[in-house]
Amino acid sequence: MRLLRLVRVRSTSFFWARLRWVISVFLLLFAITSQAEYGVNMTPGVTDISQSVYSLHMIIFWICVVIGIVVFSVMFWSMFKYRKSQGAKPAQFHESTTVEIIWTLIPIIILVAMAVPATSTLKEMYDVSESDIDIKITGYQWKWQYEYINDDVSFFSNLSTPQEQINNEATKGEHYLLEVDEPLVIPINKKIRFLVTANDVIHSWWVPAFAVKKDAIPGFINEAWTKVNEPGIYRGQCAELCGKDHGFMPIVVKAVEEPEYQAWLAAKQEKAKAEALLASQVWSMEDLMAKGEEVYNTSCAACHQQNGMGIPPAFPGLKGSAIAIGPIEAHIDIVVNGKPGTAMQAFAAQLSDVDLAAVITYERNAWENNTGDTVSPQDIAKAKGN
Repeated sequence: MRLLRLVRVRSTSFFWARLRWVISVFLLLFAITSQAEYGVNMTPGVTDISQSVYSLHMIIFWICVVIGIVVFSVMFWSMFKYRKSQGAKPAQFHESTTVEIIWTLIPIIILVAMAVPATSTLKEMYDVSESDIDIKITGYQWKWQYEYINDDVSFFSNLSTPQEQINNEATKGEHYLLEVDEPLVIPINKKIRFLVTANDVIHSWWVPAFAVKKDAIPGFINEAWTKVNEPGIYRGQCAELCGKDHGFMPIVVKAVEEPEYQAWLAAKQEKAKAEALLASQVWSMEDLMAKGEEVYNTSCAACHQQNGMGIPPAFPGLKGSAIAIGPIEAHIDIVVNGKPGTAMQAFAAQLSDVDLAAVITYERNAWENNTGDTVSPQDIAKAKGN
């Protein structure tokens, strides 16, 4: 009986062990076949420097492959050839000068073989001299500001993926979370120097097709450059964990031919002049509300939500709040200047006077707030001290 019980226990253990093995294999096969997109390498990119980085990566990769093959081949051959069952006796030696020299020289040669192409590529990556266009990139939670330093053009680039897609209420688009309202536009075959910084927390400007990834750090300016060879639209993201909406901070770069770039630049400059004229006009409540809703959904809804309910306690609601229905001066002040020690940013430099007037008017009259107040661009200019 005792032997029978022992056999049963061992049979049961064997059964469960085999079942676990089958389940593990099934889960592994399921994981492999369920990959939506399977990639094992980096992109060669569309610039000369990105292709140099890719070539360097492949050189180092194949050096590592050769090292791995040699080391493991020798190890497995030694284990098989000189195994104890064949009567092999371990060699007894130490402090061999020859062995010491060999295993010192070989790694040095390998490292030099890696260092030569790596140094050449790094020197090229960090050479930002003789640029044709200088663009300052400033990271904000959670958008990018682009300033064409010598052309008097500046704008913000915000995520434009519809909120319905984010809330799983609509089918997600091809470029879900990688689309913006205002892409960065650059000409091809021109050296573009990027001056990268941040306004609030650490961000990172990353476009894989350019092999450009630079940290944006408040109070510091990091430099990078690119020279795109092919027209097209290239996408990236903030590569630093910069807050709760880190995944909603995409980058879109549109590389175009020189004539198209010059036409775009002239149109942006004309638009800036037109916006300056708009600030002197008288706006009706209806126009302010329409403009304000657009600005709110782009710049404010991420924190305060489209319905104005916010995400307390970090992001308070605006519906019926002391700010939105309280003294209008306090409302203007907090939107223009922000509130230190909180997530509320200062929007004085982020939005135009027209946009600020419109969004404050919208917040004071949306979601049944109905204060009847309107804010004019002149009120914003006065609050700024202009």
